[in-house]
Amino acid sequence: MAIFELAPAIRISTKIVKAQTNKAVLRLAPEIKNGEVANDRTFIVFLATIFTAGLLSLLVINTALARDAFVLGQLKQQAQVLTDQREAILQEVAAKSSPDKLAQSASELGMVASINPRFLDMSVGK
Repeated sequence: MAIFELAPAIRISTKIVKAQTNKAVLRLAPEIKNGEVANDRTFIVFLATIFTAGLLSLLVINTALARDAFVLGQLKQQAQVLTDQREAILQEVAAKSSPDKLAQSASELGMVASINPRFLDMSVGK
């Protein structure tokens, strides 16, 4: 029987909780009197702030992309210069290692070509 005696108290407490909740929810929006128009200035300032932030972020992104484009151009130019230097060095090495140049360099050093060349025969084993 104790539960049935508490039933009216439970109903009253739920009504109080609902009333307090409705008051809290209704307080989230500012109170506007009947016939009064809300101020548009706040909304315009909000939109202007978002627009300005968007433009500034686009400016920062475009600046970063332009800077990276200049760096990329410089790196490509350096790569082309290094490729040209490598090709020049390889051509110089090829010119100096040709058989005619080697023979000329050997004769300038006093080396003489062998008249009787001797070859090793590894099959004999001596």
